[in-house]
Amino acid sequence: MAKFLQDVLVVDFTRVLAGPFCTMTLADLGARVLKIEPPGGDEARGMGPFKNGQSLYFASINRGKESVVLDLKTDAGREAARALAGRADVLVENYRPGTMDRLGLGYESLAEFNPRLIYASLSGFGQTGPYRDRGAYDVIVQAMSGMMGITGQLHGPPTRVGASIGDLIPALYMVGGIMGALFERSQTGQGCQLDVAMMDSVFALTENALARYWLTEQNPAPLGNRHPAIAPFSTFATGDGTIVIACGNDSLWQRLCDCLEIPEGLDDPRFVDNQQRTENAEALAEFLEIRLAHRGTDDWLERLLTAGIPAAKVNRMSDLASDPHLRSRNMVREIEQEGIGRMLTPGSPIKSNRSDDDIGAVAPALGADTGRVLEELMERSGSAGADGDD
Repeated sequence: MAKFLQDVLVVDFTRVLAGPFCTMTLADLGARVLKIEPPGGDEARGMGPFKNGQSLYFASINRGKESVVLDLKTDAGREAARALAGRADVLVENYRPGTMDRLGLGYESLAEFNPRLIYASLSGFGQTGPYRDRGAYDVIVQAMSGMMGITGQLHGPPTRVGASIGDLIPALYMVGGIMGALFERSQTGQGCQLDVAMMDSVFALTENALARYWLTEQNPAPLGNRHPAIAPFSTFATGDGTIVIACGNDSLWQRLCDCLEIPEGLDDPRFVDNQQRTENAEALAEFLEIRLAHRGTDDWLERLLTAGIPAAKVNRMSDLASDPHLRSRNMVREIEQEGIGRMLTPGSPIKSNRSDDDIGAVAPALGADTGRVLEELMERSGSAGADGDD
C-alpha cells in the first residue's frame, strides 16, 4: 500500500531531538527526507547509549532518512542547500531564530524562487517575542512552561517528566502543522512559514491548569499520580507492589467496591460521589489500600479487568519489549541498523486501512547519500561545498 506522503520531498536542517523526531515521523508517513548534516554530523551521533561506537540515540530518531553532508559555512555549501530547497515541498529547521536568515536560507529568500515551499521553523521560544533569542533544552522548557510545576509527588518538589516532552510535543505539533499546510497548498498552490515553539507547545499541554488557577487564584501543585478532578485515579499499593486503578465515574466506583468486596465504600459520605472522593483523595487511598494489601498485583489486576474496571500494572521496558499487544500492532520493531546490528525500536503509532505502517528503513550513515542526492536533484552537477561519501 502507498504511504500518505510518498511524493513529498522534505529537506531537513534539524539536529538533536525535536526536529529529527518531527522529520522521522514524516518519513514514517512516506515522505522522502534528506537530512542535511554539517561535516562531522548531527551532534546526536555523539550521544549515548552506544554499541560498536554507534549511537543508538541517533539511530532511534533518524530512521528512514538520507544523509547529505553540506558545509553551510561555505558559499558552495549554501548554494547547494538553496538548490535542494528549491526542489523541496517542505523544509524543516530548528536553529535559533535568525540563523537561517544569516545563512541566506531564510523563508523570504527561499520563497522567492519556491513559493510552494512549506518552511517549518521549530525553536525554543518561537520566531517572535521577548524570549526568541534564548537557548532552550527540554528541562528548561518543562520548567518555564509550567509542566514541571504540576509534576511530582504530593507535597514534593517539582519534577521533570521522564521523557523529553519539551522536544517531542512540539515535534508532533509541527507534524500536524505541516500536514495542514500541505492540505492548504493543495487548494491554493501557496506555501507558508510555520512557527512552532517548544515553550508554546508544552504550555498548551498543561491541560486545565490555567483554568484552575484562573478560577481559584491558587497555583495547581504536584499531586503525585492522582488526577486533580477524578478519584480513584492513581497508583495504589497492593500486597506485593503497585497497581493503577482509574474510575472515571460513579458507576465504575460502585463496580470497584463490588469487586474489592468493600460495600461500605458506597455508604461512606466521603466517597459518595466523584467530587467527594476527589476532595478526600488521601483518605480514599488509605481505604482502598487496606483491602488491596490482601492480594498481589497480578491477582487484583485479573479480577479488576474481568469486572471491566480500568486497571494496569506499571510496566517497565522489559515488559514492553515482549508485550503481545504492542507486538501485534507493529509497535515493537526489530531492525538491523548498520554498525549496530539488531536493535529494538518503537514503530509508528499512526495506523490506517489505506496506508502501510511498516517503518522498514534505518538511520543513515553520515554522508552516505551526499553524492547520489546532489547528482539527482541539483541542476548543476559536481557542485562544490559538499562533503561526504557516496
